[in-house]
Amino acid sequence: MDHKQDDILRTVERYYQDYGLRAKKLEKEGRKIIGYVCSFVPLEIITASRAIPFRVRGDIHEPITMGDTLLETIVCPYYRSCFDLSVKEKYAFLSGIVIPHGCDSMVRSFSTWSYGLPFSYFHFVNIPSVCEASSFEFFGEELNTFRKSLEKFLGTTISEESLKQAIQIHNENRDKVRALYELRKSDPPLISGTELTMTLTVGSSLPIEESNSLFDQVLSEVKHRKASSLKRGPRILIDGACLDNIELIRLVEELGGHVVADTLCNGARDHLPKTDLNRNPIDALARRYLDKINCPKTYRANKTGTFEGDIANRFGDIGAYAREFKVNGAILYVYKYCDPFGFEVPARKAYYQSLNVPLLHLEDIYSAGTMGQLRTRIQAFLEMIG
Repeated sequence: MDHKQDDILRTVERYYQDYGLRAKKLEKEGRKIIGYVCSFVPLEIITASRAIPFRVRGDIHEPITMGDTLLETIVCPYYRSCFDLSVKEKYAFLSGIVIPHGCDSMVRSFSTWSYGLPFSYFHFVNIPSVCEASSFEFFGEELNTFRKSLEKFLGTTISEESLKQAIQIHNENRDKVRALYELRKSDPPLISGTELTMTLTVGSSLPIEESNSLFDQVLSEVKHRKASSLKRGPRILIDGACLDNIELIRLVEELGGHVVADTLCNGARDHLPKTDLNRNPIDALARRYLDKINCPKTYRANKTGTFEGDIANRFGDIGAYAREFKVNGAILYVYKYCDPFGFEVPARKAYYQSLNVPLLHLEDIYSAGTMGQLRTRIQAFLEMIG
């Protein structure tokens, strides 16, 4: 993916619209592409196996039809969309799929994925829901099981050295994402939320080396902007699960806001935490994916014994990003039937109140058809805080 600097963002948009374009070509060249759902899948193990990790995403413009004949309709609509596209063979270039214990929808429907799709490789990664010493030990064994499973499927060996190299290159990727986030700090930001979301989404569909190169090229182009072409407006943090389509962020920005921070699965929650290079690779990965990804499904003990201490412990990353990126307000965007986030809404609202950060809570069904309904509420919120 070598491109001139002046057209790199157009290239990003093309790869975003035709998601999987590069992976299809690589599959025809004989590369193995391993699909994954959710931020809890340890990508470094896939990279170390010399296969290519590929994040399966949904499409809010595609009605869920065939998937609903196999999967219950009370399952999270984002996850149903991912499955629906897989059934419709949009991801036929994949060699297999890895699903982690990210939520009940993933756990209970793994058999549906494995029986309903024609791939020759499926693996379920069991992830503890608490951060205790025994949890890390258990998770380390789970990661070794995943490692051996991939070795058997691919007919390869995943050595300690290859794991260390994979950790290094994925950490470099996270450094580049952090550098992209830094470009949001100016007022108005140098890079829009729409541009950044497209870039990160495309990056998760590429081999890690190509993802790093793409991020370098985007960084170079955006840094050449002497000043932002945007007008100043309310600085917004988006909070929620996986937002792998740009429509909501683009809507906020069309209405005069700037999405400058997030705590999204395919944003800061996934990309910014790094893996410790000084530990045993499997142990380091267990700690990174269990302890450093602050997902509602993971329980962290509250030692203060108070509600205030609990919400500060659970949502401290939100406060840190809100201060660092000087946000004026936040949008909590939750999908219908998303239990991990849904159960937390009252506590999250209380935490935003403790920060004195105005909050707009939106519940949506993962469909482009709802954007018109959301427009009025978002516009009123931006006017209120602007």
